[in-house]
Amino acid sequence: MFRRNIPQGSSPTIPLERVTSVLGNGINWRGSLRGNGGVRIEGAFEGDIAVRGLIVIGETGRVTCENLRGNTVIIAGAVRGNITAEKLEIRSTGRVWGDVTAVAFSTEEGAFLRGQVRMEEKIDLQLEQVDEAVIPEGGFSEDTIRLFGGHE
Repeated sequence: MFRRNIPQGSSPTIPLERVTSVLGNGINWRGSLRGNGGVRIEGAFEGDIAVRGLIVIGETGRVTCENLRGNTVIIAGAVRGNITAEKLEIRSTGRVWGDVTAVAFSTEEGAFLRGQVRMEEKIDLQLEQVDEAVIPEGGFSEDTIRLFGGHE
């Protein structure tokens, strides 16, 4: 109904940015988050984040990482760590403790940032292209299937 007509053989110049994965409120996660697509964090995350796409830290989200890297980053919760993004937005409820490097940067009234801001004309996010999940040869072990709630 509201689709934009794109001529065959061409692609839109602006990539579609949307959330495809959610770490919900009440979930605590420690590890590495890498991939393509959009992610929304409403729970607590500690580790490394490098996402080709959109990263949203919701109002209840709490992130601790050495360096959060993504194309577009929207902060409405709390981030402790450095942020590297093409576009960074800190909402009125957002709190950031760390240095920021961005091409485009905006804040709403009430936003908090303790750190330095460095604006660049272009940023190399050093995000590796991640292919779809690969199932190991021979499949997953029975322990892995049980761990993730699968059935044998």
